[in-house]
Amino acid sequence: MKGIQNLHIVWIGFHMEGQPALDALLQEGISIDAVVTLEDGQLAKRSGASCYEGICNRYGVPLHKIRHIDDPDSIELLGKLAPDVAFVIGWSQIVGPEALRIPRLGMIGAHAAVLPHNRGSAPVNWAIIRGETETGNTLMWLAEGVDEGEIIDQASFPITPYDTCATIYDKVGLSGSDMILRLIPKLLAGERPGRTQPRTDEAILPRRRPKDGLVDWNRSSLDVYNFIRALTRPYPGALSFLEGTQYLIWDALLLPGDPYRHAKPGEVVGAAYHPHPSHSCGQVVACGEGAVLLMELESVDGTILKGRELSEQTMKGKTWSNG
Repeated sequence: MKGIQNLHIVWIGFHMEGQPALDALLQEGISIDAVVTLEDGQLAKRSGASCYEGICNRYGVPLHKIRHIDDPDSIELLGKLAPDVAFVIGWSQIVGPEALRIPRLGMIGAHAAVLPHNRGSAPVNWAIIRGETETGNTLMWLAEGVDEGEIIDQASFPITPYDTCATIYDKVGLSGSDMILRLIPKLLAGERPGRTQPRTDEAILPRRRPKDGLVDWNRSSLDVYNFIRALTRPYPGALSFLEGTQYLIWDALLLPGDPYRHAKPGEVVGAAYHPHPSHSCGQVVACGEGAVLLMELESVDGTILKGRELSEQTMKGKTWSNG
């Protein structure tokens, strides 16, 4: 596939999931006419955002920063670029009909789920929160409905007990690269692959906001563990209050069984220690059923507590709550 340059491609994205696929195309010598990303101010507000300046500078690809894909200036930019196809990978704004009509072949997007399951926002986070054991990625032609376009290709992979939102997005990024590299030769051959999505009555996933990160300690330890790993970096983090003091919870360990059933949900049972200063140290907290070991916290002033520093905090008998 080296030297392919007769398909005019525009890349639209800001999320970390899109960079592996973009990098893979450029490494193969496939020409990208331009990359469109968010303005710096907008980028700073987005979870999982990634800066595209480095990759564009490395390969000499023009980079354009916009506020919204449907703004008049953005429509004018896309019109001037006149792409044959636009890849919209890692882009949370819904693309309106005017922008959708600009590329000659259409716009191609990716959704981090096996559609039609988990249409909507934050599919990776929701899948982990819900305790799902499998997810995937879908390459599709964008349409006016939410994640309703024709399916081009799909990949599935497990959600293991060791995964977080970050590791799942790594899998999403790699699968996206594979699917797009398989697609390019078909587009060059004049094909437009796609099949209609199956119908589903499944509700569209709602958007998640930082305030949605409050931990419900009345839930089981497995639910709490899933919640924390679903919202860890690069997302805003799970949130709770210890005796009125707010913390972000970045890392936790699921403890087996229910040895702390005498403790009330959210109660700190005690500290856990390990000879290595960064291994399995922290604070054990009871849940509605079972317990978790909190291994990394961040206070509102940005102070990180983990390892021995966290296990040595005086927390036993205190209770986590929603404020």
